[in-house]
Amino acid sequence: MRRDPSESRYTQSRLSPERRAADLARMRTEKFDVLVIGGGVTGVGAALDAASRGLSVALVEARDFASGTSSRSSKLIHGGLRYLEQLEFPLVYEALRERGLLLTRLAPHLVRPVPFLVPLTARVWQRAYYGAGVALYDSMASVLGFGRGIPWHRHLSRTAAKRRFPSLRDDQLIGAIKYYDGQVDDARFVATIARTAASLGAAVATSTRVVDVLRDAREVVGVRVRDMESGDEFDVRARTVIAATGVWSDDIAEMLGTKKRGLRVRASKGIHLVVPRSAISGDDGLILRTEKSVLFVIPWGGHWIIGTTDTDWQLDRSHPAASGRDIAYLLEHVNAVLDRPIAVSDIEGVYAGLRPLLSGESEETSKLSREHAVVEPMLGLMVVAGGKYTTYRVMAADVVDKAASRLPGTPASRTQDIPLIGADGYEHAWQNRADIARRHGVSVGVLEHLLERYGALYTEILDVADEYPGPLDGAPEYLAAEVVYAARAEGALHLDDVLTRRTRISIETVHRGVESAPHAARLMGDVLGWSAETATNEITHYVARVQAERESQRMPDDQTADAARLGAPDVRGYAPDPASA
Repeated sequence: MRRDPSESRYTQSRLSPERRAADLARMRTEKFDVLVIGGGVTGVGAALDAASRGLSVALVEARDFASGTSSRSSKLIHGGLRYLEQLEFPLVYEALRERGLLLTRLAPHLVRPVPFLVPLTARVWQRAYYGAGVALYDSMASVLGFGRGIPWHRHLSRTAAKRRFPSLRDDQLIGAIKYYDGQVDDARFVATIARTAASLGAAVATSTRVVDVLRDAREVVGVRVRDMESGDEFDVRARTVIAATGVWSDDIAEMLGTKKRGLRVRASKGIHLVVPRSAISGDDGLILRTEKSVLFVIPWGGHWIIGTTDTDWQLDRSHPAASGRDIAYLLEHVNAVLDRPIAVSDIEGVYAGLRPLLSGESEETSKLSREHAVVEPMLGLMVVAGGKYTTYRVMAADVVDKAASRLPGTPASRTQDIPLIGADGYEHAWQNRADIARRHGVSVGVLEHLLERYGALYTEILDVADEYPGPLDGAPEYLAAEVVYAARAEGALHLDDVLTRRTRISIETVHRGVESAPHAARLMGDVLGWSAETATNEITHYVARVQAERESQRMPDDQTADAARLGAPDVRGYAPDPASA
């Protein structure tokens, strides 16, 4: 679809209701070079990579951007310090390169340095052993030219470490090593990549579930899609199909009716707790070893994120549940090093996600590969899985390279030189934020909040704030305008999309978004044309989801937690079924 060349890139990136309707119309009639299934970080990355090469691209996602694994991570862009211990140097090299690109060129408005302490409890060997590892980590980043934007590590005495993290118990500390990695709001990052792909002409639509794979003899030529908002079904045709479906990768093989699965993917559940900043006294994050995995205590604005677990999961993949046992495990390990234990009553939010790990037959999930793979199980279909959040761009380039082998004349990937929407102009705005805030009549704190979420697009939210002034009920750190903007420009279709992913209200407030839901529903309804009945239905579904999650977190094990969480069905499941109409 040709666009007016006078349109700005920002305008072309807006995922408005009108844009969704136009993109769905394109999908019904146009044959694309590349069709991507999956709106997680790898899927949107592949859509951006393909569109930036000049290919015609469509992307379909059954629910919302990042509604699966890509919104439920530790929110870190990191090189994988612990992989050095496993001698996985190529993986660390690759991740450090990507970290540097994101921090300095591609997404400086969304990815920023975050400091960590590695507490030391043994006087000689730990400082030498861990110190050598962190030094190698920083050296690889610096020598290879990927360390820009990240300060060098430092060794701290016991006194200096306590000054940085007063909550550490005296008997758990003789010193520390301070180093830096990157931090990101993963769901916002994914939505921004999707918008960047859209700005280059990709047709993008969420709430579009693939229900079948189209074949011509032994070749995949497209998919059949159900619009979960209307219930309509239609075919989307493409020269190549990319499945970036993570823990749902096996579903594609089932649709093909073949035993050739392409990749064997196992799901590993990781849960995180969110507690208020006041619960722990500290300026830096912590990284701690446990008998099963690595435990992070990560600063997150006015909160801390504590995670994660690493356990096999074979139950519902759409809504993995955190059990009471998972929560107790994290509290036990973090409280072992804190001078004031964190109680269940301190927890503001809990979230659980599934890592898609390339699998053998019987390995523990903590030992499975974090590398990725691309296969072509059937002519015309490429499947990509595994990998790390940080290296999404490499995964995307690899799978599009595979697809491009069927599209002669396709140029090489160029996404390492394409800043995401909002990056251009961000540095200047940040340096001049006091003057900009004064000119717009807002506090510096509000402007910083907008810059760190939208980058140079902050002016668009301030424009909306002229129509919808003030904060959101129940979440004063967010503007009401941000909810409106999410529906107008960021593809949000349901209340859960805004309260859980465009913002983080569902995990950052004790009420988990319930007190914000009525106000947010009114704001979204103005944009999406909701009736009073629809708005009430959205609120009812959201509250039921929160109640089901709370119930699951009181259950003793995975089976009972999963059953409790499934008590609240997905709001997208209530679109009319055309077969029954």
